[in-house]
Amino acid sequence: MPAVVVIGGQWGDEGKGRIVDLLARKASIVARYSAGHNAGHTIVNHMGKFALHVVPAGIFYPEKTCVIGNGLVIDPAVLIEEITSLETRGVSTEKLRVSDRAQLVMPWHPMIDIADEQLRGVNAVGTTGKGITPAFADKVGRLGIRIAELADPDGFSERLRFVLEHKNRLLTRYYDLDPLDPEPIEDEYREHWSRLARYVTDTGELCREALRQGERVLLEGAQGTLLDLDNGTYDFVTSSVPTSMAAGAAMGTGISPRDIDRVVGVYKAYQTRVGAGPMPTELTDATGDRLRECGQEYGTTTGRPRRCGWFDGVAARYTVQLNGCQSISLTRLDVLDTFESLKVCVAYELDGRRIMTVPAGRRALFSTRPIYEEMPGWQTDTSRCRNFDDLPTAAQDYVRRIEKLIGAPAALVSVGPERDQAIIVDPII
Repeated sequence: MPAVVVIGGQWGDEGKGRIVDLLARKASIVARYSAGHNAGHTIVNHMGKFALHVVPAGIFYPEKTCVIGNGLVIDPAVLIEEITSLETRGVSTEKLRVSDRAQLVMPWHPMIDIADEQLRGVNAVGTTGKGITPAFADKVGRLGIRIAELADPDGFSERLRFVLEHKNRLLTRYYDLDPLDPEPIEDEYREHWSRLARYVTDTGELCREALRQGERVLLEGAQGTLLDLDNGTYDFVTSSVPTSMAAGAAMGTGISPRDIDRVVGVYKAYQTRVGAGPMPTELTDATGDRLRECGQEYGTTTGRPRRCGWFDGVAARYTVQLNGCQSISLTRLDVLDTFESLKVCVAYELDGRRIMTVPAGRRALFSTRPIYEEMPGWQTDTSRCRNFDDLPTAAQDYVRRIEKLIGAPAALVSVGPERDQAIIVDPII
């Protein structure tokens, strides 16, 4: 049975974790394939509210195998803390598996991350400061350390000293920071290995074997397509390699692209973004503040307030096409319940021209202006709706307009954070 990919179609925070948690009921394996603990998923279920940063959202089904794939960079201390927190609250991690090919976040990575942002000054990207970008840079630069290295104490010691010699020159000569001592790092990471060794395995083979046996594999993306390194709003993008798009799902889990038969894009019913960068539909007025408060739009990982605005149909159509989404999940429709009227961006204006796609140039990205279509609100509580026909007519019209604008049908519409607060139009799995 082929794999299904769930990706974010905006700038992240679309509600992917909530959708994966819902779809995981019909999957054998739930695999996270990209990013690091800079990404966060919020899950609300019968056990309470959980914030996940590394562990896949399928972890709340004890019979499911949850995979942290080779496409992630992992801070072992953060992963151990997350596992401990889950177990303390009665969530089993017995079937959690971590790829032996995943890269490690090392102590110098957050140091470089923070120092580099400071050097950028007003041009700072707005990273989380958790060392994710430097860790991916080291992966590409062939100076990374894989988690498999921890299984070989002598090999890890040798690799650590080789890499740290290079990094200490960078820390002291370029960033004017103190050098790091390899011995405490070696002791710390050996202790981490003693806690994590039982989870680490060849997860690529695990996923491939499941697919050979006809089992369903659900692939969980992190962040959003508009943060993609190649196709996003560069240079305000993620550093994740593989990509945060559906195209990276096979790379980040070690399966064949031919094993994927469906891509589901997750889109919030309005627009949000964390950190710096262009956002054409951003509202910096009372309406934007109202969206933020109605949606409680604060970062799962950082707690930072999210920038809010109307739904950007141009950007959404762009990411639907990039990912080949056969359908979408539209989340947080209920947040719009009290608005008298709504707007949807149907095109951009750039230098007096009407354009229908996301431009590549940095100046152009910041210069685009939204062209809106206004629609009536419904001012009715939708949180109890379980069928599409139960929605107010204006809410149905809003969803249908988005479908037509972006070129993909809504398979699922969520009207609240709880598992059952979802309108299933197409079961997906």
